[in-house]
Amino acid sequence: MKIIRTVADIREYVRCCKSEGKSIGLVPTMGALHEGHASLIEAARKENDVVIVSVFVNPTQFGPTEDFDAYPRQLDADAQRAEQAGADVIFAPTPKEMYPSVDMTWVEVTGDITKVLCGRSRPIHFRGVTTVVAKLFHLAQPNRAYFGLKDAQQTEVLRRMVTDLFFDVELRIMPIIREADGLAKSSRNVYLSPAERTAALILSKTLREAKEKFVGGLHDAAALVDFVRTNISSEPLADIDYVEIYQLPGLLPVKSSLKGKYLLAVAVRFGTTRLIDNVILED
Repeated sequence: MKIIRTVADIREYVRCCKSEGKSIGLVPTMGALHEGHASLIEAARKENDVVIVSVFVNPTQFGPTEDFDAYPRQLDADAQRAEQAGADVIFAPTPKEMYPSVDMTWVEVTGDITKVLCGRSRPIHFRGVTTVVAKLFHLAQPNRAYFGLKDAQQTEVLRRMVTDLFFDVELRIMPIIREADGLAKSSRNVYLSPAERTAALILSKTLREAKEKFVGGLHDAAALVDFVRTNISSEPLADIDYVEIYQLPGLLPVKSSLKGKYLLAVAVRFGTTRLIDNVILED
């Protein structure tokens, strides 16, 4: 496994790949790789000649009270998992390498798409995401970039950025990977105590039941939100941040009756750990 740490070296690597006519798949990550990340790498391996995995805990997408310092960093283990899944290269720069200027240049998607859901309680988060992903697209020049649907708002924001800034890259949005008991794979799952881990199963269980109700004919948005909120609130360890429905694509406001394609998304704290999950509802 080749590990590249500098902008100059990743540029040279990409230049060589492009000169040989090779296609590039990029999997942006913050490390602490799990089976969800592995599924993205495996998809990239099938569709590209070269697979680059970035491992970078991006400081600009963390708020001042969030878990930047505590976020797991395990590059050796990440390199092993990435290699097993089919990656060719890990790009693991330092913050100084990615943000060399004190007065920073930002890439920011504005409007309601970044102000709802996680953007409401994490106001700087998506500016950090779009800035770092734009830098990675510029450096890796990927033909395709791979993201998981668990971060559904992020994927919609990145779609907007790619469209508005004319990035020549195909976004490949892959399904949520779950534990056998239904919990969505997340690097933050390691923060959960055993009791919190068990309590967190209420998320996937409730979303699955909500989708069943939708398929069964319950298309009233307020009723579905109320069902999800009531079910999750029945778990004593659950502290709800939001339960919301938006139309796809673009996270548009919904009418009372759902006709089309929608995102039903939740964010819930268990102790100090904030988890997100979602399900797609399609009429």
